Amino acid sequence: MYSDQTYELTVLPGTTRDGEKEGFDRIVIRPGDTLSIVGPTGSGKSAFINDIEVLAQEDTVTGRSILVNGEEPLEDLVRDPAKKPIALITQNTRVIADLSVARFLALHLQARDTGADSLIAGTIALANEFTGEKIAGSMRMTGLSGGQTRSLLIADAILIGQTPILLLDEVENAGINKERVISCLREYKKAVIFVTHDPYIALISDRRIVMKNGAVTAVLEPDGSECDIIGTVSGMDAFLWDLREKIRSGELVSNPE
Repeated sequence: MYSDQTYELTVLPGTTRDGEKEGFDRIVIRPGDTLSIVGPTGSGKSAFINDIEVLAQEDTVTGRSILVNGEEPLEDLVRDPAKKPIALITQNTRVIADLSVARFLALHLQARDTGADSLIAGTIALANEFTGEKIAGSMRMTGLSGGQTRSLLIADAILIGQTPILLLDEVENAGINKERVISCLREYKKAVIFVTHDPYIALISDRRIVMKNGAVTAVLEPDGSECDIIGTVSGMDAFLWDLREKIRSGELVSNPE
């Protein structure tokens, strides 16, 4: 459990695929920060968060190093899943154990050495705020849709794992209520890094990391000039979410007034 521990990550530069140094000195990720990783397909976005997930020490293809609270991470943070302060959830995440949702969460509680059984119901309730397809404790993990699975794992990382740092790789493609997820992550002071092609997520992040040729080419900090476009995109996003849910529920839709 990490509730009494603060973690700050520092990403030190590696090299491009051509062997040149990346275009930044260091990227510091603090509790409550929201970053988005943007760039074309194949630009190295997933490799960036994979370096963070494994706490790389110049031992991956990118040559990057990750510091924890300004120092090389201790071995138990790297090797022990129960102590690693990072959770990686991707659009391809699958659970192969044929357990009920409630049993799956109970096993995680047991692994975390906490007896707070009320967290099971709370985690399912939170996951249901993220997905339009309701989850019940009696459902089988292998029967959940992609959106349900990712929603449950995010809620699980927040409440049961209490993971300080979440890495979310294109999870918005799984039918998740992005605005609610981001609001919740900020409420719980999580540091979150999105790999995304979604304009809304990129625009509302505190910083945007731009990738090209396997390397970081820029780190952008919004200056307020994008506020108007954020409002427009937010409205479009809410409209599409509502439309999607109506179509899923079998409703006929008409032009808005």
